[in-house]
Amino acid sequence: MIEKLRLTTRIVSDQDEALNFYTEKLGLIKKADETFGPDDQRWVTVAAEQDDTVEIVLEPIDWFEGEEADRRSAMIGEQPALAFTVDDCQSTYETLREQGIEFTSEPTEQPYGIEAIATDLYGNGIVLVEHPSDAETI
Repeated sequence: MIEKLRLTTRIVSDQDEALNFYTEKLGLIKKADETFGPDDQRWVTVAAEQDDTVEIVLEPIDWFEGEEADRRSAMIGEQPALAFTVDDCQSTYETLREQGIEFTSEPTEQPYGIEAIATDLYGNGIVLVEHPSDAETI
């Protein structure tokens, strides 16, 4: 049986630029930054908290060649949104806007809580969700 989600990926043009965005702008924590393989590729991951079991792999497009590189390159900016739970959506929205994060929607009431949608460096969605204390999470 499947127990839990462990990793998800973000295809990025530049790992350092993406790492800076996700850690310095969004406030995620760098979990790994290690080299591997004969070409000294980097395994870079970030997570919402130090003990968070779901990590985001910042996967550079230059890991791939030929048709696979073309296919993955077409995915940049088209990857599924990442959703993060926040304590106060309005406050988080204001803080991130001040840091230059672009939003496609302001905080709005939804059936499951308050939601705001931002984009990362590549146009991928980042959803912030504040759940009411008595609501189930999505």
